Amino acid sequence: ASMENVLDVYKRPYNADYPVVCMDESPKQLVEELRKSISMRPGQERRVDYEFVRHGMVNIFMANEPLKGKRFVEVTAFKTRKEWAMFIKEIADKKYPKAKRITLVMDNFKTHTAAAFYETFEPGEAKRLWDRFEFVYTPKHGSWLNMAEIELHVLNGQCLNRHISTIEKVKEEITEWQINRNNKNCQINWQFTNKEARIKLKRLYPSINS
Repeated sequence: ASMENVLDVYKRPYNADYPVVCMDESPKQLVEELRKSISMRPGQERRVDYEFVRHGMVNIFMANEPLKGKRFVEVTAFKTRKEWAMFIKEIADKKYPKAKRITLVMDNFKTHTAAAFYETFEPGEAKRLWDRFEFVYTPKHGSWLNMAEIELHVLNGQCLNRHISTIEKVKEEITEWQINRNNKNCQINWQFTNKEARIKLKRLYPSINS
């Protein structure tokens, strides 16, 4: 039922007053190389020493509007209800200030609740933010239905596929990637529908005895 609800949301036409936004998050380990790598040259592959120093983790919030080809990324030191609530507030007030209501597709993680608003903001502000959104949750073990996961995969492959030692550098690299990808209006051509789901995932549906 949750899967079909998400797929119905993806069928909605573009509407600036009621945008459909997908949101996900991912950790990134901060790693410093102890020895400088040796660049690739004719007849020799790039050489990287196996020793490195860990400098903790950062969290990456990703929100993307598939039909418009835009994404918004924020890097935080922690992954708590407060960080999530602040990120959602930015989506509402800075990215879509004129939208009447924002449909937000995301997984059912324990921080992704109305309670996070009330733990971060005063009650009036919390209720205002809550009323700006329609939350649509992907089913358990169904994170692949979230198009923000696709954007995170692209981000990791194009931008974060190497050792980065500081949160400042991560932010710098992601900002440049985001500007470049947004300028290209890179969209996601989602083709999977309820019709295909009922065929390819037939085993997941209950058997009805007539």
